[in-house]
Amino acid sequence: MLSGIRVISLCHYLQGPAAAQYLADMGADVIKVEPIGGAYERRWSGAKVFVGEVSGFYLCANKNKRSICINLKSPEGRAAFLRLVSTADVVMENFRPGTLDRLGLGYEALQEAKPDIIFASASGYGADGPYAELPGQDLLIQARTGLVAATAGQAPGILPAAAGCAIVDQHGAALFALGIGGAIIRKLRTGRGTRVESSLFNAGIDLQAEAITNYLNGAKTPEVFKRDGHLATWFHEAPYGIYETADGRHIAMSLNALGLLDEALGPSELAKDDTLDAYLERDRVAVDVAARLARLTLSEAETALSRHKVWFAPVTNYSELARDPQAQHNQVFANVTVSGQSAILVNHPNRYDGAIPGLRHIAERPGQDTVSILTGSGFDAQEIAALLDRGAVA
Repeated sequence: MLSGIRVISLCHYLQGPAAAQYLADMGADVIKVEPIGGAYERRWSGAKVFVGEVSGFYLCANKNKRSICINLKSPEGRAAFLRLVSTADVVMENFRPGTLDRLGLGYEALQEAKPDIIFASASGYGADGPYAELPGQDLLIQARTGLVAATAGQAPGILPAAAGCAIVDQHGAALFALGIGGAIIRKLRTGRGTRVESSLFNAGIDLQAEAITNYLNGAKTPEVFKRDGHLATWFHEAPYGIYETADGRHIAMSLNALGLLDEALGPSELAKDDTLDAYLERDRVAVDVAARLARLTLSEAETALSRHKVWFAPVTNYSELARDPQAQHNQVFANVTVSGQSAILVNHPNRYDGAIPGLRHIAERPGQDTVSILTGSGFDAQEIAALLDRGAVA
């Protein structure tokens, strides 16, 4: 899809690297520029997961990239970096705002090296503004954009809850890649570069566009977040939420007509109330549905609900997901070899002409591709040797 497009990625942590990985999966030549010694994500991983010496955190967002280590604080390193930029279509970074300017590698310097360069920046809150210097981390963004307040509601005894994964980082990565993709099309059409800016703060808000639009245009107040603990959101009609079955499993219930639930689960006292509004009285409905589902095992509930074409899904964990027949059919997981060991990675989410982009490369070591990248970018053997000797690259 993007074969022939060269991307220089200065990205670290998750949002930026995941965006670069989307581009790499689609065929772009993505060069990951790391500091001497390697990027932080190589040395840390959630749950302390490493495959050999490669961290799970690195593996989740850095496949199909080549790696070069450059000391951007040295004059020789900066000069080498700018030569690389002259061969590229895109430079992407997610440093704190102003970091590259202080290194003499801001947008104007990159334009001197490559006038039509696409310069793409991702940050926590944006390049400027009152929050620009605050740490932009997924959980903090979830909290500040209202996602935490809205997720589990504010029922008595129930704390607000964050999503169980870095949901804003991943959505922000997709939006970042989307913006870069648009800029690439513009460049191919007009020959012009673009300054692309993306932020986690905006991504966290965009993720909730439906809910926020309803809230602001419905003149709602935070009181609306208070609801029965079974209900998944504040703005859907009941039974939209999560319910426990007799064997301790759980079922997610989507929007369903209450009459349909009566057919599947048996009639309830609510059936006698012709004036019942499933949104205005969603707590009452949720309690009633919870009581009826609590009498059935998961298997019994699935049979009854499926028979009547109720919209539902069992709540599964990651172990079950790995065995899920649809996940297997969609080939969402890839079994690969990393550091001589078997590893499971998540494949690119889209198909192109019926095919999933495959794994071309994993740079298991920082700077694994330094010499080949420099050679392919016009550096001769003597120049490369000098840069290595001076510690400008590694």
